[in-house]
Amino acid sequence: MDERRGDGISSRILTVPNILSFLRLLLVPVFFIAILAGHDRVALALLIASSITDFVDGQIARRFNQVTRLGQLLDPAADRLLILAALVGLTVREVVPLWLFIVIVARDVMLIVLGILLANNGYGPLPVHHIGKFATFCLFFAIPILMLGLSFPALASYTVPIGWGFLLWGAFVYWWAGVLYLIETIRVIRLPIEESTP
Repeated sequence: MDERRGDGISSRILTVPNILSFLRLLLVPVFFIAILAGHDRVALALLIASSITDFVDGQIARRFNQVTRLGQLLDPAADRLLILAALVGLTVREVVPLWLFIVIVARDVMLIVLGILLANNGYGPLPVHHIGKFATFCLFFAIPILMLGLSFPALASYTVPIGWGFLLWGAFVYWWAGVLYLIETIRVIRLPIEESTP
């Protein structure tokens, strides 16, 4: 049965967007093994395939009214895990420095803590901010550009500066969005206290 909340979000599980998101999750370990093993062209192809399915499942969900609660969890989870797998692989191979890996991952750790705080206070996850979406786009764009240089060394002199530009900008905006989520979490948690104060 397709139960919908007031905001039109469905509780269905078996939808095309959800299946595509699940397939993206399955690609993450395959991608990770490929990048660690130095199979850069395979890893790049998997990353491109994942990006295409990410775009397609979003389009289908909106156009055919298949936005679901499960999809709202699977889609960002697949994005985060893919970025994490790429960053770990590129850090192990010393393409990305350890300090930058820590900066990016620390922000995700903070969001996990904020999610736990919200859940403990009876709230669901905060809606995704457009700045957070832009940061994720920058990171998603930077990683394949850097990997393009690994796959085709002749292009590295062009791809490395562009990839690094997007990676550093993405890390900055990632934390900018993280601070906004922190402020909003504090506001939401304090709201009931303020409302009960005469």
